[in-house]
Amino acid sequence: MNDSIAAKPTDGPADSAAAGTDPALTATAKLTPREKKWIIYDVGNSAFVLLSTAVIPIYAKSLMPADGNIVSAWGYAQTIASLVIALLMPLLGSIADVQGMKIKFFLGFFGTGVVTCCAMALPLTWLPFLVVYILATIGLNGSLTFYDSMLIDTTPNERMDKVSSHGYGWGYIGSTVPFIVCIALIFGGPALPFGWTTTGCTRASFIITAVWWVAFTIPLISSYRQEHYRATRDQLGTAVRGTFRELGGTFRKIVRNKPLWMFMLAFFFYIDAVNTVISMSTSYGAELGIDSTQLVVALLVTQFVAFPCAILYGRMAGRFGCKAMIVAAVVAYMCIVFFAAFFLVSAAQFWILAILVGMFQGGIQALSRSYYGKIIPKDHANEYYGFYDIFGKTASILGTFLVATTTSITGNASLGVLSIAILLVLALIFLLLQKDPTQA
Repeated sequence: MNDSIAAKPTDGPADSAAAGTDPALTATAKLTPREKKWIIYDVGNSAFVLLSTAVIPIYAKSLMPADGNIVSAWGYAQTIASLVIALLMPLLGSIADVQGMKIKFFLGFFGTGVVTCCAMALPLTWLPFLVVYILATIGLNGSLTFYDSMLIDTTPNERMDKVSSHGYGWGYIGSTVPFIVCIALIFGGPALPFGWTTTGCTRASFIITAVWWVAFTIPLISSYRQEHYRATRDQLGTAVRGTFRELGGTFRKIVRNKPLWMFMLAFFFYIDAVNTVISMSTSYGAELGIDSTQLVVALLVTQFVAFPCAILYGRMAGRFGCKAMIVAAVVAYMCIVFFAAFFLVSAAQFWILAILVGMFQGGIQALSRSYYGKIIPKDHANEYYGFYDIFGKTASILGTFLVATTTSITGNASLGVLSIAILLVLALIFLLLQKDPTQA
């Protein structure tokens, strides 16, 4: 297949020019307008992520019968959503590497996420509600795959850590604005003269979140330009026909690239812990009997802690290296998992857990995204990020499935949490064995 490459990745100023930025920019220079418009999408979609972590599992539990197990049901819902994304993204990601296709796929998944976020206000029983939630999660995670790959079109290599960290940081702090509005409505709405119930106010929070998500997506949509692609629009048919063959070839290239392959294996294991902690923390706390108000407020504190810590992580990566900071976060998550499994029994301890998670969650996510963007070919970014998503979402399948299944079999959610410590140890081994190509 004769691919036409729009912008060949190089180092230094040429790469800056290809990414549509000022070649004179340094890693410490102020954020450009284009970088800010990319960052702002994290503010929009993070509102749904926060609602999914803190409110939706509690609401889903309220729809279940008294003998229902929210940890198990929520775990399986997350597993199904992750499996769909893991299967779709490599194929769609490869097609999106064609000129002009990335934004179209992004809009498709974004639109699906927003519409189904609103639709979650309709079901009155737990199973239909979880089905709609799964569709909304697929929309969110699908849009994030293409959004992550937009990073290489937005900024050069030397600024990726900073821009990615700011994305997660501002996403954490920005998402608290609609979240506080929603929480105020849920807890205070029934006392107002409108006659709304707590259930009605919770449903209204889904609409508020969707509107916020749309508002903070408009700047990205209006400004994004795909600088790196492997084929032009007139080669779309040829590119699509060659997609399946190229997917196999890309996977073989990843395996043959030892530093990249070792990082992918490490990423598979450590992102399992991160995603599982994010998606299961509230349901786990609810199962332990911790008051829902305590759970929600503690997770809100997590967002405020995560904001400065994510940005600080980006700065520290410039000093100590991106990989070194990822290793530090993996070790920290090992401590977090052991704390959750052996010591978490009260609301005060859940607050401690929430603060610890906030300190490292944004940093490891942001640096993983930027580190990967540095070590892959820019002209096949979507295709490579598709495999990045396979590893990330398959890990989520394993983590949530382990927690859900172990909890169902043993009746002890703590044992399910403990099982992911093994995965973190494996991640640490692969990271230590990997030779960092950015330090060569």
